[in-house]
Amino acid sequence: MATTASLDRVITPPQGNPVPVARPPATARVLHVINGEHYSGAERVQDLLAKELPRLGIEVGLACLKPGLFPKVCQAWDVPLYKLPMRGKFDLRVVKRLVRIVRKEGYDVLHAHTPRTALVAGLASMIADVPMVYHVHSPTSRDSTRRWHNRINAAVERIALLWASVLIAVSHSLGRHLRDHGLAGDRVSVVANGVPCRRPRPVRPAGEREWTIGTVALFRPRKGIEVLLEALAKLKRRGLPVRLRAVGQFETPEYEQEIKSLTEKLALADIVTWTGFTENVDEELARMDLFALPSLFGEGLPMVVLEAMAAGVPVVASRVEGIPEAIRDGRDGLIVEPSDPQDLARAIGQVICGQTDWLALRTSGLERHAERFSDRSMATGVADVYRRVLAGR
Repeated sequence: MATTASLDRVITPPQGNPVPVARPPATARVLHVINGEHYSGAERVQDLLAKELPRLGIEVGLACLKPGLFPKVCQAWDVPLYKLPMRGKFDLRVVKRLVRIVRKEGYDVLHAHTPRTALVAGLASMIADVPMVYHVHSPTSRDSTRRWHNRINAAVERIALLWASVLIAVSHSLGRHLRDHGLAGDRVSVVANGVPCRRPRPVRPAGEREWTIGTVALFRPRKGIEVLLEALAKLKRRGLPVRLRAVGQFETPEYEQEIKSLTEKLALADIVTWTGFTENVDEELARMDLFALPSLFGEGLPMVVLEAMAAGVPVVASRVEGIPEAIRDGRDGLIVEPSDPQDLARAIGQVICGQTDWLALRTSGLERHAERFSDRSMATGVADVYRRVLAGR
């Protein structure tokens, strides 16, 4: 474990005496520079990489620039975690502290995950003379409904990418987006997201009548929860026995109030459960019969889609960027048009009414996850990127 004064161990080890995992000798040390205020898709990637990369000979550290929820719930409890809080997007005093950690602890690569972290890590990589890898989880220019926020982040990202040796895109569609916008050239490597294999939920009993539709997200406008609520209202009017279990926190209190008011307006309060944030997504997925992700835009390759596949929960999701790369329509799940509650209601209704075989979707989704989207395959792809970068120095 690192001993620098900047190190702040806030991750609590599991109870009892964890069984040590056999690891090969380290061939490189990589410091992931992350935001850390939330724990959603990108943070799940960072956490899983911190757990899996050491098995492949890559030692990992984590540096949080906006320490919030991530340090409290991170599962990679045995890696160094540094808290380097910034007072604002352009508070670059943190660069000096990051350089000091890199030099003292002997990190070979800096790995950034957002425009903010790319700017800080890029400056630190130049000063400390170590390469930077940039992980692109979603299109920055389409990250939110706040146009100026997107423009500022895209401008910051474009500057920061001058220092990146390699850009890791989580889907082929995102890789094309980077090339089309002149952000990457020949520096793009596509490494699909991945999640662990786990014991899937039991097969749905043939006689069970009520269907629980589930969704997991950091709820914000681009996630399309309004579309899902409108689709649910259509299903309810058809007399179909559905409920919605919505798992996750809202981005802002104002947006939460807006969505819960819509729930009341659509007369859905009696069939919608808002659970809030949970660390145990597996437990929540086990309560769902169908998983819905009605995103409008801004997805790379959503981790929650892969987690649902691994849990044996058939997915209904919108045709947005990397989602169809994971879900083959009609085979591993159902793909619908974004912003179309009628199409979403149609697809969910097909499964409920037996027109689409729930068990066939589940079986194919489980197989596809195991073959293409495991946490081990993701970590192997990222480790290969590090080795290429270091070999080229």
